[in-house]
Amino acid sequence: MKAIKKIRQLGAQWETQDPFLFCAYHLDNYPKGNDQLGPDASLAGRNIGMDFHGKDGWNMYHGTTVPGFPAHPHRGFETITVVERGLADHSDSLGAAGRFGEGDVQWMTAGKGVQHSEMFPLLNQEGENPLLLFQLWLNLPRASKMVAPHYKMLWNEEIPIVSHQDENSNDIKVKVIAGSYQDTEALAPAPDSWAAQKENGVEIWLVTLAPNATWSIPKGLSNLNRTLYFYEGHEIATEGYQIPKAHGLDLVSDEEITIQNGNQTGSFLFIQGKPIGEPVANQGPFVMNSYQEINDAIQEYRQTEFGGWPWPTHDHTHAKEKGRFAIHADGREEIKD
Repeated sequence: MKAIKKIRQLGAQWETQDPFLFCAYHLDNYPKGNDQLGPDASLAGRNIGMDFHGKDGWNMYHGTTVPGFPAHPHRGFETITVVERGLADHSDSLGAAGRFGEGDVQWMTAGKGVQHSEMFPLLNQEGENPLLLFQLWLNLPRASKMVAPHYKMLWNEEIPIVSHQDENSNDIKVKVIAGSYQDTEALAPAPDSWAAQKENGVEIWLVTLAPNATWSIPKGLSNLNRTLYFYEGHEIATEGYQIPKAHGLDLVSDEEITIQNGNQTGSFLFIQGKPIGEPVANQGPFVMNSYQEINDAIQEYRQTEFGGWPWPTHDHTHAKEKGRFAIHADGREEIKD
């Protein structure tokens, strides 16, 4: 395996390499919604508050009425939340808020500390509410661990997509969330991100291959970690192996690799970056360089709640009639629909 270092089966949380910490994968086929923006279905038999078992093809996670993740703290890293299908409602301790999805990406730098909630409102009361969401945790180097919290939106209609065909006219589509592809540059990431420095080689792409399409990942620099996650489709062929969906491939960064897709549309997440190479101490929602710093974070959160919680509930959702929008901590508002 010249360009493949490791092949692993994927679960709900995908293993990543430095500078990434992990990737959470959410695929939920929610039923129609009710008047509270939750599922119009019985919650009997679910471990409400800790529902991760996929009963009937969906989860409530930590939600009790609306699925999702009520208010919780973070420090020392970034979350990059890619919502390809469905919607997410964001609220945080700085007073910022938003509703995003259907291809949007939220890039949030937790820095020195922020609380936020991530709820999944089920707005469709006539039919199903499918959700497909990736959340990447991208580490921050020691020098940026305690920067001010910040979030920005990468709206779907502004994220560049490179569409081309292989030599047999099969379609290839690459959505460039971070980095660049074929000279097409992504939107700027959050300003204090490891990805904000081009020399760190951070790439995040969503790739769609038509049935039977052939696609090559170009070689990069030798000091990068890169992984390709195959999450939808049937199988791919590469380097003499037949690999079914739900597998990840850790790749050699300075070798080109060619992927031959099978007879179904294939969907992939590709990530890459120069390792930060610093000690990692983590406990739940905190990622620092030492466990003393973790203890300090816990103590500070107990004392300050990272600014408190300005919303009426910890599982706050926005009004049903709201479209996609973002309100930032400085009061700046973006309205998309």
